Amino acid sequence: MTRPVELAPAHAIEAFTDAGKAVDRLIEIFEANTEFLRTAFYRHLEGEPLQGRVRAFYPQVQISTESHARLDSRLSYGFVSRPGVHATTVTRPDLFRSYLTDQIDLLLRNHDRPVMIGDSEIPIPLHFAFYDGTHVEGGAAAANLDRPLADVFDLPDLSLMDDAIANGTYEPTDGILPLASFTAPRVDYSLHRLQHYTATAAEHFQNYVLFTNYQFYIDEFCRMSHQLLADPDSGYEAFVEPGNLITRAGETAPSSGAELSKLPQMPAYHLKRKGSAGITMVNIGVGPSNAKTITDHIAVLRPHAWLMLGHCAGLRNSQTLGDYVLAHGYVREDNVLNQDLPVWVPIPPLAEVQVALEDAVAEITGYDGYELKRVMRTGTVASIDNRNWELWNQSDLVKRFSQSRAIALDMESATIAANGFRFRVPYGTLLCVSDKPLHGELKLPGMATDFYKRQVAQHLEIGIRALEKLRGMPSDRLHSRKLRSFAETAFQ
Repeated sequence: MTRPVELAPAHAIEAFTDAGKAVDRLIEIFEANTEFLRTAFYRHLEGEPLQGRVRAFYPQVQISTESHARLDSRLSYGFVSRPGVHATTVTRPDLFRSYLTDQIDLLLRNHDRPVMIGDSEIPIPLHFAFYDGTHVEGGAAAANLDRPLADVFDLPDLSLMDDAIANGTYEPTDGILPLASFTAPRVDYSLHRLQHYTATAAEHFQNYVLFTNYQFYIDEFCRMSHQLLADPDSGYEAFVEPGNLITRAGETAPSSGAELSKLPQMPAYHLKRKGSAGITMVNIGVGPSNAKTITDHIAVLRPHAWLMLGHCAGLRNSQTLGDYVLAHGYVREDNVLNQDLPVWVPIPPLAEVQVALEDAVAEITGYDGYELKRVMRTGTVASIDNRNWELWNQSDLVKRFSQSRAIALDMESATIAANGFRFRVPYGTLLCVSDKPLHGELKLPGMATDFYKRQVAQHLEIGIRALEKLRGMPSDRLHSRKLRSFAETAFQ
């Protein structure tokens, strides 16, 4: 016998011509529907018999157009690619208020058509109705419930969380075209995974992101962040560490949060600025798997840029330890994105990011023009998935590296750049040569320690300066058409 379904009160589709009011309605619907699920769950825990299934739906944004025309052809986003019905489900509109307001406002201006806001047909999984990491299964087990949660509530469905839209392989079955690269369940999944991997809430992430593979950089970032926070003219408002430890401007120690007994897999640190215009730094550890994992999840926050700052093996004898490598191409032997982004797809350098990084190196080091070649080299970076590549057959390696014109080798940069390309997030890489294994200069403990002390602070200062330059650019210039494919979603 089919059990009855207790549905959240329905929200009829309404037309909006004001982006702010449209987002307010999205927030209202989402809060009402998730509260409906939370209330039902607590009733269930208290032993109240529920006669059937309990269900509530994500809100959605929809727009219909009959024309190919748009008002501003210079933009890379903010318009639909062809006539038809375009829609996306939405989660946490409170968290994404500014982003959604901007995207909907562009739609309204470019198409002169209202957007439609209301319930979608995609159920909200019970787990995603809790934003604070509540262990739903733990609560159910403790209550000794006689029915599995899956018999009462909708649970996360992996079939709704793939990256087909972002990968350009999505084929609509109902005639409705996607309005955004990520569905609401996919976003929810990443929001929860970010908390797990970084031990900081999604709300603290900033729009400019640095990745590193060494704790030395994090230690220096913490020092610099506190220094900047003490400067009333810096514009930075707070510094957030794992455990959501928050130190606000004017404070000398965290005033909220909980100190952790041990760090998570990929700890994140956030130097916050109004409008999420500050800098987030994540220690991704070693290897392309971590690099893919963290960028898969940060991408749903739609950051304006991410950069890799790390160490690399210099492949040319003319390089010196401490030299910088500005990547303008990648050899992708990381093998973690092959199914999502074939290796034959080129990962181009982005002019805006390259110029910002080069200018930052010049300003911090004091070298300029031709003299900059003394400390920085531009070229191809090879990323591989074997940390002990030095133990491979060297003649084959040298031949491959030479054919590719690679000047440096690491394990993460190509992955971060490729996922930036895949998710339309502007990307860049500035590495520092820490060893030259092909030329007898191995990374040994004493040498490495001395190198880190000398180079880390300058390298990080360059990365911060580059992101500040990118922050000064109009977002429509930074998010250029170079990252957009033939038929793109309207949302950035």
